[in-house]
Amino acid sequence: MSGVTPTSLRHAMAHFATGVTVVTTLEDGHDHAMTANAITSVSLDPVRLLICVEREARFHDAVIANGTWGVSILDAAQRPHAVWLSTRGRPLHGQLDRVPHHRDESGVPLLDGSLATIVCRTVDTLVSGDHTIVVGDVLS
Repeated sequence: MSGVTPTSLRHAMAHFATGVTVVTTLEDGHDHAMTANAITSVSLDPVRLLICVEREARFHDAVIANGTWGVSILDAAQRPHAVWLSTRGRPLHGQLDRVPHHRDESGVPLLDGSLATIVCRTVDTLVSGDHTIVVGDVLS
């Protein structure tokens, strides 16, 4: 196919209506978070879902190292949180200071007021292009 570029694909996919989430983990005493819409339910038996994480992102190494991560499914009022946590170059330390959140029993931060929250443990990864597909068993 001629004329297909990363920019044209990004533009086309921007028209696909989807939910917005924030994926979080705790690694080396620091909260890590990213805004994501690339999450998918994988299996009901066992209960699993996946996230797709850009390999160049700081979040990538943190989620791979920790192996436990959370997904907060946002409502429309949480748009400012989604925008902040998708800002490249934001400070690593204290990035959740301006975002109301709590922790599950594993220490993973989850955003307050979310439509739903899910905590997963990584069971598989697959490198595909410039992303890693991270598959996790749902813990809660």
